[in-house]
Amino acid sequence: MQTRRCLPTFARTLFAAPLLCTLFAATLVSHAEGPYKVLDHWKLADTGGWDYLLVDSAAHRVYITRGDHVDAVDTTSGKLIGTISGLHGTHGLALDPDGKVGYISDGGGNAVVVFDRSNLSTVATVPAGTNPDAIIFEPATKTVWAFNGRSKNISVIDAASRKVIATIDVPGKPEFGVADGQGNVYNNIEDKSEVLKIDARAHKVTATWPAGCESPSGLAMDIAGNRLFPVCDGNKMSVIDAGSGKILATPAIGDGPDAAGWDAKHKLAFASSGDGVLSVVDASTYKTIQSLPTKKGARTMAYDASTDRVYLVTADFGPRPAATAENQHPRPPMIPGSFEIIVVGR
Repeated sequence: MQTRRCLPTFARTLFAAPLLCTLFAATLVSHAEGPYKVLDHWKLADTGGWDYLLVDSAAHRVYITRGDHVDAVDTTSGKLIGTISGLHGTHGLALDPDGKVGYISDGGGNAVVVFDRSNLSTVATVPAGTNPDAIIFEPATKTVWAFNGRSKNISVIDAASRKVIATIDVPGKPEFGVADGQGNVYNNIEDKSEVLKIDARAHKVTATWPAGCESPSGLAMDIAGNRLFPVCDGNKMSVIDAGSGKILATPAIGDGPDAAGWDAKHKLAFASSGDGVLSVVDASTYKTIQSLPTKKGARTMAYDASTDRVYLVTADFGPRPAATAENQHPRPPMIPGSFEIIVVGR
């Protein structure tokens, strides 16, 4: 947060300017204060970019996709447990409720990789669409859903046979999805600013709704309250009735979000943003009750309901290289050893 000089334009007395400055400063401080704070920073020495992360509460670990591998980190110690290697360009993770296996969307390999959670070994590779990105487990049908960003469709994989049993075409680029456990899947269509409702048994889109904000990426769901929380560009989260598609509110969040979370106990929705802010929204009032500074680049997150903790990841970067004919938008290099997990809690 930048410090601004307080310059009142309408103050006419000697006492008005200090008073306005005090009120302005108090507003900024109160917006950052709230129930959550940064508890710890865990450094990981290995290199590589990152995308989604996912908590396995029962096993006390968090998984982080890191390009050609996935890190598994102990949430009690912050130490690296091990890695799942031999991948091509990972994006997301999902866990089977059986506690035995997990699923990785390996976008660079156009596949879903099944891994053994006991020893982090790869046990199967299932061909999917082009560049599977987000991935979820749908419990009512016991299927795995891979949302393919480039082929603009969804690969539905039977968890028992580990085979694709359906391919669902969607009207644009699918981003994150959620399942309500009753046979409905919801999916953000980023380039159309829409949200889809899909029948998980019939493999059909049953409703298409405006997202209520631009370029929705992360998505969380209040299953008990039947509400969806897409996070979008333009510093907005949308709140949508998952039955009717009605937009209930658009609370303010940070800039450049990529992930969302839901706390069923306290009725709070989270949005993590690239500007280094974790936004906390009270779902009873639809007001943002906290904008917690984290660190620039910490735009993906995972929420652990068992501990009421949020995990975010980011790193430090060097200067951006000059553009070339082959690469018009080069990314700045990550500084070795700077990758970290930010632990947020009460």
